[in-house]
Amino acid sequence: MKILANRKIKFLFGGILFCILIFLMISALLVTLDIRNAVGCILCCSVCMGAAILLLCYGYFKEQHKIMENAISQITEYLSGNKDVTIECNDEGELYRLFHEVNSLVAILNAHAENEKSAKKFLRNTLSDISHQLKTPLAALNIYNGIIQDEAKELPTIQEFSRLSEQELDRIETLVHSLLKITKLDAGTIVLEKSLENVSELAENIKKHFLFRAEQEGKEILLSGKEECSLFCDRNWIIEAIGNLVKNALDHTEKGGTICIEWRALTSIVQIVVKDDGSGIHPEDLHHIFKRFYRSRFSKDTQGIGLGLSLTKAIVEAHNGTVEVDSTLGVGTSFIMNFLNPTKL
Repeated sequence: MKILANRKIKFLFGGILFCILIFLMISALLVTLDIRNAVGCILCCSVCMGAAILLLCYGYFKEQHKIMENAISQITEYLSGNKDVTIECNDEGELYRLFHEVNSLVAILNAHAENEKSAKKFLRNTLSDISHQLKTPLAALNIYNGIIQDEAKELPTIQEFSRLSEQELDRIETLVHSLLKITKLDAGTIVLEKSLENVSELAENIKKHFLFRAEQEGKEILLSGKEECSLFCDRNWIIEAIGNLVKNALDHTEKGGTICIEWRALTSIVQIVVKDDGSGIHPEDLHHIFKRFYRSRFSKDTQGIGLGLSLTKAIVEAHNGTVEVDSTLGVGTSFIMNFLNPTKL
C-alpha cells in the first residue's frame, strides 16, 4: 500500500499493532492463569493500551503539524518575494510527493518569471535604443523642413506640404518622447523626487500650458478645488499625467466645450478629476483605453498615437495611485485619479 511507504506511518501502525498484541497477550495470560480480579487487570491493561496508542498518534500528528507549518512558511516566504525557497521532501509518502510537485511548480514559475523578465528587458532596451536613435534624424529633418519653408515663401504648394510635414514630424517626436518616458518607468530607472505640492498651483500651471490652444479652439478650461489641498508627489511627472488627460479632453471636445480640473482631499486620499463635455467613449473601448497604442474603431481622431493615457496610468501607479474612467457617449468623460494621502494616515 502506498500509504505505508512513509516510514513514520509505518512506525505509527507498527506501534499501534504492538500495543494491541501486548494487550491481547496479557489478557490471554490473565484468563489462562485464572488470576484473581482478572477483569479489573484486563480493564487496566486496556486503559494503558489506549493511552499508549493516543501518545503514538499525538507524537505522529505533532510531527506532521510541524512539517506542514514549515511548508506553509516556505510557501508564504515565496509569495513574499523570496524565489529561492524550497520545501524539504527527503522522505517517502504522498505528502512528500506533494511537496516535490510544489517544488517543481516553483521552479517552473521561476523559469517563466525569468524568461518574462528577460523579454521585457530586451523590449525596453530595444524601444529605448530605437527612440534614442530617432532623435538625431528627427532634429535634422526639423532643420531641413525649416530651411525649405524659408526658401519657398513664394510657393504656396510647397509651403502647405512643409507645414503638413512639420505636423507629422511633431507627431513622431511626441511618440519618441512618450516611448522614452514609458520605457524608463517600466525599467524602474526613474527615481521619483516627491515633495508636498499644492494641487491648486499644479492645476493652474497645467491650465496656463493649454490656455492658448483652448482659446484658439474656442474651449474653456475651468479649475475647481480648495487652495490648501496638497499632494505628496513628483511635480513634473504629475503635471505630465494630468496634462495628458487635459490634452485628451481637448482632442475630443468640440468648439464651445468645457474641460474641468477638480480636486478634493478626502479622509485618506487626494482625488483629482479631469472631466469634459465632449463626445464620450464607446462602452466597448472603456476596458482598453489604457492599453498602449490602442485605437478605437469608433474614434474619429486620426492624430493620437495611443500612448498618452497609458503613460498617465504608469505615472499614477508609480505614485501608488489608481486611475479610473467614467464616460457616457455624447455627454462627456471623467478621469478620476486617487492618491493615498500620507498626512491622513
